[in-house]
Amino acid sequence: MKLIGMLDSPYVRRVAISLKCMDLPFEHHSVSVFSTFAQFKAINPVVKAPTLVCDGGEVLMDSSLILDYLESLAGPQRSLMPVALPARLHELRLIGLALAACEKSVQIVYERKLRPAEKQHGPWLERIGGQLQAAYAELEQELQKQPLPQDGSLSQAGISLAVAWSFSQMMLADLFGPEQFPAVRGFAEYAEQLPVFLDTPAT
Repeated sequence: MKLIGMLDSPYVRRVAISLKCMDLPFEHHSVSVFSTFAQFKAINPVVKAPTLVCDGGEVLMDSSLILDYLESLAGPQRSLMPVALPARLHELRLIGLALAACEKSVQIVYERKLRPAEKQHGPWLERIGGQLQAAYAELEQELQKQPLPQDGSLSQAGISLAVAWSFSQMMLADLFGPEQFPAVRGFAEYAEQLPVFLDTPAT
């Protein structure tokens, strides 16, 4: 399999770390949707990161759909998702919030970096900034009630949360106070020191 995309994308990094945690062999190709658009288009005409080129040549996109396929490949012994319904429901809630934080972070980054300053829409930035803060506030509440384990194991919720927070801090640190979201921050800092995260840096 070939994973196409840059690791500074939280979605690409999420898939890369998950592949390693599932012990699924793959090649990573750092192709940019911006600086190497034509090269990416030759692989996937939609030019969407991450893109996964399967062993049979099929091309998948969207991190959640790619991970659904990878879960089937890995099987229950290497799954990053719990089987029991209550635990799975909680995991899905955390993943959904983490992906919402990724989405809003990316939207703000695009607005700031791709649109000229005089054309940036203040009310829109305020709205998505509020949604970003709400996503992390909800994650904080969930972790305060039920912390993710810090025993060396990783679930999909833990991977997604840590990747989302690290991306937000890397690109939008000015939007967060140093005392905000201590449980989220603490888990992300823990995860970033694990070998699989160190081996998959967001740069």
